[in-house]
Amino acid sequence: MLPLPAVLTDFFSLIFPRVCLGCEASLGRGEEHICTDCRAQLPYTDYHKLPIAENPLAQRFWGKLPVRHSLSYLRFLRHGRVQHLLHQLKYQGQQDVGRVLGRWYGHELLEAGFASAFDLIVPVPLHPRKLAKRGYNQSDSFAEGLATSLGCAWHAAALRRTSYTDSQTRKNRLQRWQNVAAVFEVADTSGVLGKRVLVVDDVLTTGATLEACAAALLAAGAFEVSIATIASADR
Repeated sequence: MLPLPAVLTDFFSLIFPRVCLGCEASLGRGEEHICTDCRAQLPYTDYHKLPIAENPLAQRFWGKLPVRHSLSYLRFLRHGRVQHLLHQLKYQGQQDVGRVLGRWYGHELLEAGFASAFDLIVPVPLHPRKLAKRGYNQSDSFAEGLATSLGCAWHAAALRRTSYTDSQTRKNRLQRWQNVAAVFEVADTSGVLGKRVLVVDDVLTTGATLEACAAALLAAGAFEVSIATIASADR
């Protein structure tokens, strides 16, 4: 006989079925937000297992600024599961997507030797106007999930966006850089001084936003800066 909590869970699942945020199939017992099938078929990058010299994501920042670790959990493929998950996270209020992916990736980073690689995790901030409109910053939940698994501090307001910028979606690399080159600043330099900071975002395309955030952190006295995203698009 099932214990009472399991019976209640099954009963409520019949009335309010839990569905996978990746494929919308019903979730089984023990599955959390993303089903086992989706998790098995996600396009993992495994960049964290590569030497820095062989990491294609790290190569995007060479000659621009010193990024210690360049990490991305998944490959961004149009019309695939990853795009659907990111849409759920960014536009449908499903912040659990970011948390669970952050926890999963954080666990993989632990196993790969990143247990003490970072002192602070900082999400890329939204402008207050956009934050008020959306109600949350999608990068916060990913930062929270990573911090939970890595046992690391995270600070949602360490960075702030000083001016409102247009969407990056339809801009080329130069336009993206010009759009964000001087819009980030560190809210309290004492909070990042001498620290190894991991700055995180939902998706990396050209890297312009993360470059601008990393530059602001280094200028404020961070010892070193690394970047991590839920997904990254191939160039």
